[in-house]
Amino acid sequence: MKHTKNLMLIFLGAVLFISCKKAELNTQRMNLNITGLEDLGANFRYEGWLLVGSVPVSAGIFSVNAAGQLSQTSFDLDKDQLAAATDYILTIEPFPDTDPNPTATHILAGSFAANTANISVADPKALGNGFGTATGKYILATPTDGPSTNEKSGLWFLDLGTGTPMKGLDLPTLPAGWVYEGWAVIGGKAVTSGRFTSTTAADQAALFSGTAAAGPPFPGEDFLMNAPAGFTFPTDLSGGLAVISVEPQPDNSPAPFLLKPFVANIPATALDHVTYNMGLNLASLPTGVITR
Repeated sequence: MKHTKNLMLIFLGAVLFISCKKAELNTQRMNLNITGLEDLGANFRYEGWLLVGSVPVSAGIFSVNAAGQLSQTSFDLDKDQLAAATDYILTIEPFPDTDPNPTATHILAGSFAANTANISVADPKALGNGFGTATGKYILATPTDGPSTNEKSGLWFLDLGTGTPMKGLDLPTLPAGWVYEGWAVIGGKAVTSGRFTSTTAADQAALFSGTAAAGPPFPGEDFLMNAPAGFTFPTDLSGGLAVISVEPQPDNSPAPFLLKPFVANIPATALDHVTYNMGLNLASLPTGVITR
């Protein structure tokens, strides 16, 4: 009986060994070299996808720590699917995630050329634009509390160069899953000026504006009332920052997301009702290389 049991154990071990070897033969390692990502917090994760034909196939889930380091940089995937993949797409997914399909929030993508895919936000399967031709302008003014009052406490993304308010932002249309948001950074802390999809209409919120008059039909905000914790309104935005970010929907955080195509220093000697240019911040955008 003991001899029979030993034979059975040897047989089972051999079967297990052969099965493991077969599984190894059917897998191939994919490596990620991605920079510029940030921690998404407890409720979201990054997920990679292979596009095989027109079908997205999950290619691994990972998180990113406060230092920008990926929790995992290599994944063993089905060899045939990896070889057949034409594209790699990186999405932001809820965590835990009960939907086997990718969200619309594609942050990076790229097509394979041989065994390498260079991924960026500019790929058509991600945001579809690298923001290289975007332009931005802003003024300091507080139109919602009347003239000549607290004028450096408001930030509006418009152009007064001709004397008549005109749009100050020239931005690409975002795909589903994304929205623009304006920010003022005061004393190192960011406060929203509102989310928007149109550069020639008021944004989606007027949380802090006054009530004496309506704001102009452009994104922006007067920081006059209802100050969040840590802020005092009215304020003086001189010496701070004016920022345009691209935010995921749903949003993972009340702070600005990592995609910030515009970050502008507001001069310490800034004047109100004067148009200032915003500089592009493209070097901060994430990028990466996928190898198979």
